[in-house]
Amino acid sequence: MKSIREIYKTGKGPSSSHTMGPERAALYFMSQYPSAVRYEVILYGSLNKTGVGHGTDRVLLDTLGEERTKIIFSPDSWDGMHPNTLDLIAFDESGKIGRMRVESIGGGDIRFPGQQVPESEEIYIEHSFAEIADFCKWRYINKLSDYVELNEGPEIWDFLMDVWQTMKNAIDEGLAAEGILPGGLNVQRKAKYLYSQPPVENEPSLREFQLIAAYAYAVAEQNAGNGTIVTAPTCGACGVVPAVLKYAQETNGFTDEEICRGLATAGIIGNLTKTNASISGAECGCQAEIGTACSMAAAALAELYGQNLDQVEYAAEVAMEHHLGLTCDPICGLVQIPCIERNAVAAMRAMNACNLSYYLTGSRNISYDMVCRAMKETGVNLNHRFRETSEGGLAKIYNRKRAFNA
Repeated sequence: MKSIREIYKTGKGPSSSHTMGPERAALYFMSQYPSAVRYEVILYGSLNKTGVGHGTDRVLLDTLGEERTKIIFSPDSWDGMHPNTLDLIAFDESGKIGRMRVESIGGGDIRFPGQQVPESEEIYIEHSFAEIADFCKWRYINKLSDYVELNEGPEIWDFLMDVWQTMKNAIDEGLAAEGILPGGLNVQRKAKYLYSQPPVENEPSLREFQLIAAYAYAVAEQNAGNGTIVTAPTCGACGVVPAVLKYAQETNGFTDEEICRGLATAGIIGNLTKTNASISGAECGCQAEIGTACSMAAAALAELYGQNLDQVEYAAEVAMEHHLGLTCDPICGLVQIPCIERNAVAAMRAMNACNLSYYLTGSRNISYDMVCRAMKETGVNLNHRFRETSEGGLAKIYNRKRAFNA
């Protein structure tokens, strides 16, 4: 597996697959053809269907140059096409000088089908939770965070500290922001309102929900507003992990260094899901994004609360299992409805999954590896309308209602 640095990428929202990935592809393409005077970019699949709502065309024009770039939205498809595929074409004064096909595979990562392009180094030999658990037990390693340090080196802690600081900044900025999010849906920011409401007397559980939801909304709204966030594992699911960890730190007094150990454990869970299934909504639905984020958060909490490896695995498994089948149907292709609210719901579910793992780990029948495979099988068999095309589910019903009332 790759480094957990591939799971946590800092950048601007609203979409890791639709903005971060294409931006990264464009920058690489420019470096390969420095003499180009103009470009064409052809967007296929989900990039074609929801690229405008996600800002794909905007980020490509900003990166390649608005005056010299033409964006083409193509309905073409072919067998085996990744749902987030784009072709980049470069021209000089004499004509076309290069063409490159790129797949934006989720989490800001890109792939070049059929081309020999240097890839990042493999850091982890193990590729399943079962393999990791066996290795840890053989080496008497009791925490996944120690396993991460063994493979990544002690410098991983500086990286994770930067990640945590960025996550906290996103929460603070989101809690302070007000107004309407861009995109035309007239979605009002709600994080500040949630956070500022007085606690209900004698209802501590409601206060817990209020704070966690406010933190999740804050980060997700920053993402929707093109603010700076950290993928965990994607932009659309970026609010779950920071919300849960912020609340845990405030209520339990965990240091930033301890929180980074939770992030390390969460990163392994995200890595396993990315390696063995998917973290792309266009590929496997929102279960791949918000489900993975929930698993990451639940595992991080289990690490912080001193649970053993079996309990950490169970927390991650429960969190994913109850997101199986979750569709990706953003209204108008924007990462707003139902995406922002979904971050808050998943954050609370992560808390519950961790609590269940404390009591019930010994009675479980399903492993994380099993539920990860089930998620992938479910995702690839979802109708394409429910995989980030905005052609089904809430996106379709909302458009019908709007047209009826027009």
